[in-house]
Amino acid sequence: MTAVHFDSYTEARAHLKALLDAAETGRVATVRRESSRTAIVDVERLRHYLAVVSPSRAQVVSEADGWSIFIPGLPIAADGGTFDEAVTEMIDALREYAEDWQDHLLDASNHRENWGLVQLISLSDDEQLRDWLVGKAR
Repeated sequence: MTAVHFDSYTEARAHLKALLDAAETGRVATVRRESSRTAIVDVERLRHYLAVVSPSRAQVVSEADGWSIFIPGLPIAADGGTFDEAVTEMIDALREYAEDWQDHLLDASNHRENWGLVQLISLSDDEQLRDWLVGKAR
């Protein structure tokens, strides 16, 4: 089977099963609405791809009273008494950043390029984010 494309929202709605089936099997699935075209992608495929092509680059620092984690170039950091606590705090900080990005940072010039990161955060559960942070992306 080939790519699935519909030239209108109405046409896509009438063939929603075909559109979703294509996306779930990894085929190209798109819908045109006016002058824009949108891709429909299986969530797990997209999440996995983003995790693989965007390693976290998280830096971990052992300090006298615990651990600190930060990601260079991003306004995200966390601290914890143990390594695991710091990672858990970093997951919370990532989720907070993704919410702020969706709410008001997406058009800010110094944040707009973080779209992929926000997608990865939003599509991942805590265990997946933990694996991504410590370098075990699956």
